[in-house]
Amino acid sequence: METKEIKFNPENIDLALAKEAGDILARGGLVAFPTETVYGLGANALDEEAVKKIFLAKGRPSDNPLIVHVADEKDVEALVEEIPEKAKLLMRHFWPGPISIIMKKSNKISDYVSAGLQTVAIRMPSNPVAREIIRAAGVPIAAPSANTSGKPSPTEAAHVREDMLGKIDMIADGGSCDVGLESTVIDMTADVPTVLRPGGITLDMLEAVLGEVHAAKGSATQDEAPKSPGMKYKHYAPKAEVHILEYKTDATNALAKLVAQAKQDGHTVGILTDDKDYMPCGAQVYINGGKTAEEYAANLFDALRAFDAKGADVVYAPLRWQDPIMVAVRNRIYKAAANRVTYTEE
Repeated sequence: METKEIKFNPENIDLALAKEAGDILARGGLVAFPTETVYGLGANALDEEAVKKIFLAKGRPSDNPLIVHVADEKDVEALVEEIPEKAKLLMRHFWPGPISIIMKKSNKISDYVSAGLQTVAIRMPSNPVAREIIRAAGVPIAAPSANTSGKPSPTEAAHVREDMLGKIDMIADGGSCDVGLESTVIDMTADVPTVLRPGGITLDMLEAVLGEVHAAKGSATQDEAPKSPGMKYKHYAPKAEVHILEYKTDATNALAKLVAQAKQDGHTVGILTDDKDYMPCGAQVYINGGKTAEEYAANLFDALRAFDAKGADVVYAPLRWQDPIMVAVRNRIYKAAANRVTYTEE
């Protein structure tokens, strides 16, 4: 398959290009497009055959549900049995934005989208390119991240190209994604809402609007369908073996020992830096995660892919920040590291 690539200026969107992408989606094709979180791989959510193509292109397990994207709040009514009052509150406060709201689905949503569940997660992205493409398609768009299943999510069109060229109809390049982590997913089908996947809309922000909110613990078991993406399968992992180092004030000594041992074992070692200087640790590859928790979140997936490009086969990621956004960062990077975590009192 030939994959066409088009480029958008988010500050001055070419509606003719949006229509070209929307037409592909409307007739059952696949289009990768930018959102404020990561690039999504979109298909017509009301077309089962189109949705099946997503799973094929990504190599995604069929029991992993998809998030449905809309361009306008009014588009939600037809997709769910009802919109709970607390869900309406979330829409008013956080849409458009990086939060997906789980509600009981209507019969318009097939089991291919919901992975056999009676619920569906819906969000309205704040990225203007995404909304114009969805609006041009005239249908809701099912869209997981536009990467090979299990790899770091794409935050640049170049990442999509690495994984999806020749597998999908179009890549819509709209520049870098701002948030860099997939949306917060919140289940609104119970009396007390539950965050199933943390993201840019933090627990504190949700509690300020809703009152009591639970945070899900652990992942779905092998015998149950996950209610949200990111709950069951290996995710976000580069080819390199990732290790987390949780520290209090200074990770330098502990990192130097870990790096020395890995190099002695014949590995090319990388360090994903935070706001500290780790040059004395002796790694061969250094990639700057950022000076703040927000920068680190936005850069995480790009950095994980960059270590593979630079030949690192073992990566250490020191983590210290306790900022609310780091809940989402730890959720992603712990999965990338398969929970390989070292703690130091330093």
